[in-house]
Amino acid sequence: MSSPPPDNVDQRASDAERDQVAAVIGEALATGRLTSVEHADRLEATYSAITVGDLVAITRDLPAVSGSSAADAMHKQQVGAVFSKVVRGGRWVPARHTQMRSTFGALIVDLTEAVLPGREITLELNAFCGKLIVRVPGDAQVIEEGGVLFGKRHVAVGSGGAGNSDTTGPLIRITGRAVFSKIVVSREKDPHFG
Repeated sequence: MSSPPPDNVDQRASDAERDQVAAVIGEALATGRLTSVEHADRLEATYSAITVGDLVAITRDLPAVSGSSAADAMHKQQVGAVFSKVVRGGRWVPARHTQMRSTFGALIVDLTEAVLPGREITLELNAFCGKLIVRVPGDAQVIEEGGVLFGKRHVAVGSGGAGNSDTTGPLIRITGRAVFSKIVVSREKDPHFG
């Protein structure tokens, strides 16, 4: 992101501006300008930034990125398990629309330490003759929009914590379908996880 005019640094940052900065630091990781730890730290700072000035500080020592391929990666992603068991957790970056698929396998995804790209993400959960388990942050508000056919689907909906609708956590929209499968979306200490 190039330096904005001095009168712009106090403006509140938009999700599009945060995505642009995420693309710059993603390119810096790919070209060896940042280590994976530096990338993760800067990405977390990017999605926590409030003003344009906060974003400028994150990319001050990096060149601008041309093209939209890096920004597109922030919008769509696929994680899958086919005839296998895949476990994904720790500090990682899901996309705004992340498709998770389990076909004759087990996919276990933990989002509690993930750096979420923005205040709202969509998880498209599809399972066929498999098991798909997702753990969301405890303060997340979860909206269930999926279905099930000859299977089980348990989604911990609503907002975490005290259960109020004024949560500061992310909004996670759950879509997709379970066919002859089990899909579980739970909070950090939910007994359904695992």
